[in-house]
Amino acid sequence: MKGTKRSPTEQSLYLDFCQQTEGCIFPLHTSIALFLLSYCDCKIFKVYLVLTKENPDSSLLRDILSQDREIQVISRQELPPIVQNCCLPAVVEQPDVFCRAGLAVVLRHIIQKSYEADSSRKEILELLGFKKTCLKACAEVSQWTRLCELTIPLAVENFLRESPDKPPAIPVEIVQLERKLSEPVRVHNDDKLRRQKLRQQKATGAEPLPGKEKAKSKICTQQASKELACSSKSLELKVAFSKLTVQEELPTASREPSHIRKAKATDLPPLEHVFAEGLYFTLTDIVLLPCIHHFLMIVCKRFSEKLTEFPLLASWYQRIQEVPRVKTAASKCGIHFLYLPELLSTSDEQHPDLSEVTAVEELNDPSFIGGPRPTMTKLMEKGIEVMFSPHPSPAWTLDWYRLPAAVSPREGKMSSDRALRKQQQLNNLVYVVINQAKPGDRIVDFCSGGGHVGIVLAHMLPSCQVILIENKELSLIRAKKRSDELGLTNIWFIQANMEYFTGMFNIGVALHACGVATDMVIEHCIKTRASFVTCPCCYGFIQNTSKFNFPKSEQFKKTLSYKEHMILCRFADQTAVQLPPQRRLIGKQCMCLVDLDRARAAEERGYSVQVISMEPESCSPKNNMIVGVPT
Repeated sequence: MKGTKRSPTEQSLYLDFCQQTEGCIFPLHTSIALFLLSYCDCKIFKVYLVLTKENPDSSLLRDILSQDREIQVISRQELPPIVQNCCLPAVVEQPDVFCRAGLAVVLRHIIQKSYEADSSRKEILELLGFKKTCLKACAEVSQWTRLCELTIPLAVENFLRESPDKPPAIPVEIVQLERKLSEPVRVHNDDKLRRQKLRQQKATGAEPLPGKEKAKSKICTQQASKELACSSKSLELKVAFSKLTVQEELPTASREPSHIRKAKATDLPPLEHVFAEGLYFTLTDIVLLPCIHHFLMIVCKRFSEKLTEFPLLASWYQRIQEVPRVKTAASKCGIHFLYLPELLSTSDEQHPDLSEVTAVEELNDPSFIGGPRPTMTKLMEKGIEVMFSPHPSPAWTLDWYRLPAAVSPREGKMSSDRALRKQQQLNNLVYVVINQAKPGDRIVDFCSGGGHVGIVLAHMLPSCQVILIENKELSLIRAKKRSDELGLTNIWFIQANMEYFTGMFNIGVALHACGVATDMVIEHCIKTRASFVTCPCCYGFIQNTSKFNFPKSEQFKKTLSYKEHMILCRFADQTAVQLPPQRRLIGKQCMCLVDLDRARAAEERGYSVQVISMEPESCSPKNNMIVGVPT
């Protein structure tokens, strides 16, 4: 059946613009967004280029912008107020109270709206990958998202800006991507596909290395990739391109012979990369294409001998050009593909070691003793004990029965018992915020979900501006619907990872921000010198990231190793009501110690901090509040 075409409401897309050079618009995030618009043939958005410096030269813009798209150039002062508080790119819906910000969020939104406008374009929706999760995880928790969304575009921009007189310094991020392309592919049905590949290899007389040995052999992987690129009959290419043509899926293969079915998983050949994330063309390839194209342009022009260091990247670059409509979309954006010479040799040069630093550095520490009790005893010997500050008003509660229905969490899809517990949690946070807030304050509800905290605060504090920040679109849409029912005019909605919110604010609040999200909220507040009221959750997900190392405070660092701190985090998650009372008690004590480390770290940066237990404690197994005020 032919897909339907609709005319959705026009939305405004704002993109940074600082300069252009050799067919490339800076920053690269803008080039990427324009390329996706061209690939999707999307006319839904009114596009604005926002000048990021005084009077950049825009005379050559017409040469590298799609000729069939109207684009306006504006100053940052002309942005809607909500967008002025966010990193670009950003998309805004009328009446300028709902904003989506950050590259991955905006690109995913462009894909969704393009598909909604023409549901016959199923290949557009396929860009979101398996289960529609491509680049959905935020860069703080996903190293892959961070590499594609942030570090590669930035590294290539810096590379392009280098003086031609300097010796070439290949970005380590590009080397890292080359290595990623050499890793075996993992897909949801990879066992079945690997058995088909084994059957194919045996039929052609090839003798593949066992999977483990092949994964270890860089040269074998590169040779296999060359063969893959050249062979139109390879299994990977058939699977990959089946989604890019009218063919919906590969014909069902006959049942595999017995010796193929019984082959051990370790003897199956690994699947090779066709595209960046594996076998299928996804949003990741869209993001990487402008970056890698402009990187290769400089390499070919100034030191083409370096090309031999990137055979997999070169193969990927040439394969991308075979995807339907990619060449057309690229040419409209000023991207004219290079012809790469045949890479006949492989460099023996050793790349820098890019292996990830292991999270647990004391795996072989002979002095380490497991379990929470030795760790707690160690802290106690240093004068660090479980200690809660008194609750400022344990009996205080909102008059829920007098409040409009849309204010209450009972409006959400949850049981009456859960709604009651949610109301009790809100009583605790709202009391603290109301007693800190002053007229005219800005209050940010981080990781807002469906807006339970933010909507109550916006209703109770009409003289304050409340901003909800959440990266899950459906949750934020539900929150806006409740807000519209209440007629709230002092509330904004921003779909973004919190690091893309750059505005000033006075109080940050977060109810059950998972794992290191709590630490991200506290860090955001400290940088802005804002007060914070947070209720942590999912302690077991805490781990070192690109921005945080645990323990955080100097006092805890002097006493505990990373592994010992992780023991506290794991046991802090054991607070469920169905567990034995003694085990729950230990879990609560571990929760307190983890949060005391967070509190001490904030105190070291000029804050007065309290760790408070919510009342009643039965409102949630994760019932700690960390309240910080700048001194």
